[in-house]
Amino acid sequence: MADTCGQVLLGSGLTVLSHPLMYIKVLVQVGHEPLPPSIGRNLFGRQVYQLPGLFAYAKHIIKIDGKAGLFNGLAPRLCAGTIGTLVHSRVLQRCQDAGKYEVSGTSQKAEEGSLQHVVNETTKEMIARSCATIVTHPFHVITLRCMVQFIGRETKYSGVFDSIVTVYKNEGVLGFFAGLIPRLLGDVLSLWICNMLAHLVNTYAIDDSMSHTGEIKNCSQAVTGFFASMLTYPFVLVSNLMAVNNCGLAGGLPPYASIYPTWVDCWRHLSLEGNMSRGNSLFFRKLPVGKTYATDQKRFI
Repeated sequence: MADTCGQVLLGSGLTVLSHPLMYIKVLVQVGHEPLPPSIGRNLFGRQVYQLPGLFAYAKHIIKIDGKAGLFNGLAPRLCAGTIGTLVHSRVLQRCQDAGKYEVSGTSQKAEEGSLQHVVNETTKEMIARSCATIVTHPFHVITLRCMVQFIGRETKYSGVFDSIVTVYKNEGVLGFFAGLIPRLLGDVLSLWICNMLAHLVNTYAIDDSMSHTGEIKNCSQAVTGFFASMLTYPFVLVSNLMAVNNCGLAGGLPPYASIYPTWVDCWRHLSLEGNMSRGNSLFFRKLPVGKTYATDQKRFI
């Protein structure tokens, strides 16, 4: 219990610190570009047109809503983080207890570090994460909509409880789970890719006789996790867009977004436009040639 409380407190602190970053990322994902591009230099020193980065975007939000504006949607996100941590911890403990019960009834146990052990542990983690994601997704939807209100200056989602009533009245129970499927798929794929790649690296690329083997393996886990998150980013993008799609906010309606019947249609549309990585980077945002942005309907070339 003490470990869980510690995780909740640590997670809440990190959530507060990282919230402005997520806020700006969501607005970029939706396609909100309130500032004109400027001439900058890429990593190779070449002059290119660049869209505003993290700090320029943050200054724009502060200019309109003040510093407190950077924390729109924080309350439901904190609720999601707290509940998610509790659910994840409880489900994971149940899975581990069930695994111990099954092992006690058999004579074989997967050796730690073996492929079977990795598969078993990843399966337990997948179940725990999926349960936490499903339970907290309604708060995730509310968080995103509180953020996207910045675009149209709406106040439709003003608080956690009021937002719950608003979603239920307008969309019913299904409204709380908009964008859930791509989010679940992305989480599951990211987890398996990360753990399988880390297992391959730790087994075939790292010699146990090397010094600091533990630190190296932890580093490989972090690197494979980053790589997996990059590969599955399109699922995150599609999930967030579907969570605000056609919800009555300006950021979920044309010209910012088309009305997508399903998340597959959203995926196809983004793929055709070459926008599957939109919002993936908040630095060195090169302006795509010939792209039209919804804020001013100008075509920058």
